[in-house]
Amino acid sequence: MPAEAPEVRTTCPYCGVGCGVIAYRTDDGTIAVRGDEQHPANFGRLCSKGSALAETLALEDRLLHPEIDGQRVGWDAALDAVAEGFRRTIAEHGPDAVALYVSGQLLTEDYYVANKLMKGCIGTSNIDTNSRLCMSSSVAGHKRAFGTDTVPGTYEDLEQADLLILVGSNLAWCHPVLYQRILAARQARGGKPKLIVIDPRRTASCDQAEQHLAIAPNTDTVLFNGLLVHLHRQDAVDLDYLDAHTDGYLAALRAAREIAPSIPEVARRCGLDEEAVANFYGDFTRTKKVVTVYSQGVNQSAHGTDKVNAIINCHLATGRIGKPGCGPFSVTGQPNAMGGREVGGLANQLAAHMDFAPADVERVARFWQAPNIARGPGLKAVELFRAVAEGRIKAIWIMGTNPVVSLPEADAVREALMNCPLVVVSDAVRVTDTTACADILLPAATWGEKDGTVTNSERRISRQRAFLDLPGEARPDWWALAEVGRRLGFTANLDFAGPAAVFREFAALSGYENAAWGGEGDSRRDFDISALAGVADADYDAIEPFRWPRPAAGDGAERFFATGGYYTPDRRARMIAVGERASVNAPDETFPLVLNTGRVRDHWHTMTRTAKTARLSAHIPEPYAEIHPVDAAVLGIRDEALVRVVSRWGEVIVRAKLAREQRPGSVFVPMHWCTPYASRGRIDAVVNPATDPFSGQPESKHTPVRVMAYKPAWHGFVLSRDPLTLPDDLDYVVRVRGDGLWRYEIASEQPVADWSAWAHELLHEPPGEGWIEFEDRSLGRYRGAAMHDGRLVACAFVSPGHELPPRDWLAGLFERPELAAPERASLLAGRPGKGQPDVGRIVCACFRVGVNTLLSAIRERKLTTPEAIGAALRAGTNCGSCVPEIRKLIADNAS
Repeated sequence: MPAEAPEVRTTCPYCGVGCGVIAYRTDDGTIAVRGDEQHPANFGRLCSKGSALAETLALEDRLLHPEIDGQRVGWDAALDAVAEGFRRTIAEHGPDAVALYVSGQLLTEDYYVANKLMKGCIGTSNIDTNSRLCMSSSVAGHKRAFGTDTVPGTYEDLEQADLLILVGSNLAWCHPVLYQRILAARQARGGKPKLIVIDPRRTASCDQAEQHLAIAPNTDTVLFNGLLVHLHRQDAVDLDYLDAHTDGYLAALRAAREIAPSIPEVARRCGLDEEAVANFYGDFTRTKKVVTVYSQGVNQSAHGTDKVNAIINCHLATGRIGKPGCGPFSVTGQPNAMGGREVGGLANQLAAHMDFAPADVERVARFWQAPNIARGPGLKAVELFRAVAEGRIKAIWIMGTNPVVSLPEADAVREALMNCPLVVVSDAVRVTDTTACADILLPAATWGEKDGTVTNSERRISRQRAFLDLPGEARPDWWALAEVGRRLGFTANLDFAGPAAVFREFAALSGYENAAWGGEGDSRRDFDISALAGVADADYDAIEPFRWPRPAAGDGAERFFATGGYYTPDRRARMIAVGERASVNAPDETFPLVLNTGRVRDHWHTMTRTAKTARLSAHIPEPYAEIHPVDAAVLGIRDEALVRVVSRWGEVIVRAKLAREQRPGSVFVPMHWCTPYASRGRIDAVVNPATDPFSGQPESKHTPVRVMAYKPAWHGFVLSRDPLTLPDDLDYVVRVRGDGLWRYEIASEQPVADWSAWAHELLHEPPGEGWIEFEDRSLGRYRGAAMHDGRLVACAFVSPGHELPPRDWLAGLFERPELAAPERASLLAGRPGKGQPDVGRIVCACFRVGVNTLLSAIRERKLTTPEAIGAALRAGTNCGSCVPEIRKLIADNAS
């Protein structure tokens, strides 16, 4: 961090909340972070992931130099190879034989240069983004209803609403700072907004909800069509708003009546009690200020766009849109998913909220002076990688994302890339499932080193500022793109001196021939930040967070559509008729359960950042399959045992987690684990490749699967101060970073003849005075530990079954400079003796408070509220995402 800048204001690189972060240097010279109290997204609050950002800056796993075929080369050689590969492919097969696949981790300036290179210079629209996987159904729904991809509301609306509906959104875990803002508003406003959660699972977001509707998977359109019918029947529609500002109401109502004619029929189809449905409909009908927040549970569907429009229809019908405390609200998953939408990062868009209408194409071509403007949409993510597999795309450049883990039918994606003639990967991490498929690796800058802008879920543009020097030969993505473009002959089009120059051009394009805000031109577009088209470099550096639009002429808008003004030809919103929408792949006798995937509290995407910090791995260290106890009993599955989750497309091996919060007939598996951290845990290898016909978003919430007990010859775990190279014959490996150690969960189908020899070889420890061990050959159990100068350096525990000692207490022994005799005696027993502290599994990641510490406070100190726990132990007082678990511990254990 520069000496002249002791603090740097930047933006968090995780979810779409877009929290402000201050990076600073501590007295001992290390980098630390805290929340930015001046940032209007978070006002100083950070979640567990944001709080741990400084712990993710280490360079040990970084890609620091360009490589070709695994050999280090200079940047010129690497860029020449990329350019020559693209040039040769285009000459032989045309521009549509090359592709870019980019990421919501890119900054807006990176996105803009990528979009201009592909669509304006090379002349192909085969550039798509991993944001296709999280919010493209929302984009398509907005455009069908509003004429453009406009988020009409703001975060303040969530606090001002009297009723807040969460649909397919575990906000408490996935957007915890925003969830805490809502809870703070409820406390300040005497319980408002009332909270209703619609989700097949009972998640942490239900903790403070007045109602949870455990809806059957994929029945969202039935529920909201039924709401539209109910609103009409109760004369609760806003006829004046409908007449003045919408079209399509009667057609939408007719379609809704066909599948959801009554509350009993809705309840039957959604798997809900009639009273629960009636209460939900009554609350919506009676409450004027309603916000419906939806996220991946709605978007990630083969009918996600229709689900979005079914929600929007209810808000349009009642005029509850664009007003304070009203509206449908899409919460994005990535820090710059919105920025990507603004610059045309999706294959079916052009920059600045323009599409491939002929007038838009010509306008962008004029502004860019584009030598080869693309004139139609390109391939969306799933079909793009299918084209790679089919040989239609022969050169692909992947930037800042890990599609071999995150795309559906992920094994097929890996095979496609392995057979592709040219695969280029720009990444900050050297070893990922995707870099393993690359011919050329380019070292990218990452958070703390990057400089540019991002846009959060409420349209707020913030600066992400660098506070670290670029390590090794890492470079910004926009620079690498521009350098390849220069080698392809497009120097004049991509001659940017820095991110400020890119931003100025993008801002100018947003206002070019845009009549929306009083300017001259033949189009009317919502996105306009042309007031910043002439921003000087110093002023760009100092940009404060702001919500677009910010036009050069006229006034912008804090909210959209309260008085109409939609971006359709007649400026009226379109209500969309949403009919029967059956699942593309239905469960059957072979695959009877429905797989749902999603996030956990403390990890992010494919763990390339969060797995670097021990405290974020402490809460949920292993991938798991959450299954209802009734289903588990039928299948002969025990809690914490290993299971296989199998579909027609692939399989994983994960830990079973029995939970009554899970809906019977469904299974939940987290999306995060990749091969470096879980050898058999890539759940998207199981997910089916069906996509929404409008958005191209994959069906990540509804894959038919079967779940079976997995019974290897033995189970085990290893704790070691130093990282280990494990044997190749292990069938299950999970690698977890702990405090000062590594943890390995392992299992194999191959028997071991001599456990003592196996353990000595694995831990690189010859037999001697520092080795203690215990073996029961008759039961197949072995335990061994290596000691150096009285200090524990490694231990291994093996059993024929999954029942093994708790790891947390054993991990705590590694913190001791020397083990006393009682601790040594307890070591091989795998449990603490009398008077030996055991905090247990970590519940609060922010302050590292374990379950046993919490239970002691509840049982012995008689602390009976989360507030009392927080006052005594600090647990739950930062991001608050552990409070639901603390509340459950209190309910289960308070006397």
